[in-house]
Amino acid sequence: MSRDENAVFVGRRPTMNYVMATMMVLNKGEDCTVKARGRAISHAVDVCEILKNRFLKGTEYKDIIISTEQLEGENGQSNNVSSIEIVLAPPK
Repeated sequence: MSRDENAVFVGRRPTMNYVMATMMVLNKGEDCTVKARGRAISHAVDVCEILKNRFLKGTEYKDIIISTEQLEGENGQSNNVSSIEIVLAPPK
């Protein structure tokens, strides 16, 4: 299976949309990767904490990867953007 198939990319939509999407992947018994860049990083952390503490108790953090990506801006200038990937393991 592709790794992106079990990935949820967090953006500007309401938090509960991402919580439900992540829960659907975890309910299949597969690991889910929550990915975000820039200002959405705090939103991604909120998604994981809501899921872990309210909906699927027993969900564990398997891995957390932080990095910096270089993106080209509108004016041709390259900008550094922080990114995070949080891998969640389903409850046992």
